[in-house]
Amino acid sequence: MDRSSAGDPARTLELLWREPGAEGPARGPKQRSSVAAVVAAAVDLADADGLAALSMRSVATALGLSPMATYTYVPGKAELLDLMLDAVYRAMPRADLGEIPWRQRVSTIARENFELLGRHPWVAYLPTTRPPLGPGALAKYDHELSAFEGLGLDDVATDAALTYVLGFVDSVARIGIETRQALADSGLTDRQWWDRTAPLLARVVDAERFPRAVRVGAAAGAAHDSAYDAEHAFEFGLARVLDGLAGLITTPDSSAG
Repeated sequence: MDRSSAGDPARTLELLWREPGAEGPARGPKQRSSVAAVVAAAVDLADADGLAALSMRSVATALGLSPMATYTYVPGKAELLDLMLDAVYRAMPRADLGEIPWRQRVSTIARENFELLGRHPWVAYLPTTRPPLGPGALAKYDHELSAFEGLGLDDVATDAALTYVLGFVDSVARIGIETRQALADSGLTDRQWWDRTAPLLARVVDAERFPRAVRVGAAAGAAHDSAYDAEHAFEFGLARVLDGLAGLITTPDSSAG
């Protein structure tokens, strides 16, 4: 299973923190590409077709290189994944969290991550329990921690609160990603899929036996024109996440948020 920090840690950190301009291969003939170009090509491939389509060979093909040439820039796929992750983190838009209420600050970082996963769905499926500590990851983490500044939380609680928020975002985003993938794979919208299954369901589903499931499911389906709406789930769930955090917050504006 692909995950972050699965490669050589020393080589990975060396590449993550490489000096500007240090983009060529460590050895071999005159460079035809760069580390940054390899990473950008890999991100494009993963964005289009997911991590399953990503290999050192596919990146080489995208760049017009021989497969072995790619290894002169990045040692292997494990290190490449860390570079890709750090690159998309570094490129994330980061709003000014300045003088705004804490709920708005936390909502902003939640939205930034939700949109990141929309742009780069593969990120949602790359475990980061050992995150690559590159400049992009650290800038992202530092920015997100600032949303909790001055809220009366100690450092451990601050880190846990951020993890709580991002875990919620990740779970909602994944279902949205899978919903879009189902559309792409089947060629059917949710409405078209439900229309096809409706006659069978009408024969086998007994509203008297499953009254709540039928009533609530029908209401939700009518509201979203689908079994699931990621945007609605995000907004509804985020409000509940903020309500939960409110019990830990001690600031003059904590009651108003």
